[in-house]
Amino acid sequence: MNFTMEEAIELLERTPKTLESFLVGLSDNWLQCNEGEGSWNVFEVIDHLIEGEKHNWIPRLAMILQEGESKPFPVFDRFSHLNQYSESSIEEKLHEFKTRRTQNISKLKKLIASDTQLEITGFHPSFGVVKIRELLSTWVVHDLTHIAQIVRVMAKRYKEDVGPWTEYLGILKN
Repeated sequence: MNFTMEEAIELLERTPKTLESFLVGLSDNWLQCNEGEGSWNVFEVIDHLIEGEKHNWIPRLAMILQEGESKPFPVFDRFSHLNQYSESSIEEKLHEFKTRRTQNISKLKKLIASDTQLEITGFHPSFGVVKIRELLSTWVVHDLTHIAQIVRVMAKRYKEDVGPWTEYLGILKN
């Protein structure tokens, strides 16, 4: 097992800064491109990350600590952000994400005082018994997944334009 709280927090703290550095100041053509029907653009990915900060990671952690396996935690609607309309700029969305993430990391540090707590189990509505360690590892990998998604979607915007170099650009092949 590779998980440590310190390393998880290192990455979780950097995600808002990484996204801000990469996305602020880009044209809407970069921010609104997607991979076709049913895929998300940058705005939608950031909205999804915000929803996770509100309704997924810390609420589920708190529920595991309070309820253990006695009660499944609520289903997280991974698509709820698509039903909301927002005229917020990318800067405003990233600021909200950064603020919520900072608050959640602070809560995480207060809720988990020792490594022994990482083995406490809760009940996921689809997966069954899960450990806090698994939930927190998933939070980290979830961030990395969506960073990769943003980069992939933006790269594919130029897929036709790179011509024969597509052969050497692995990001354009999937």
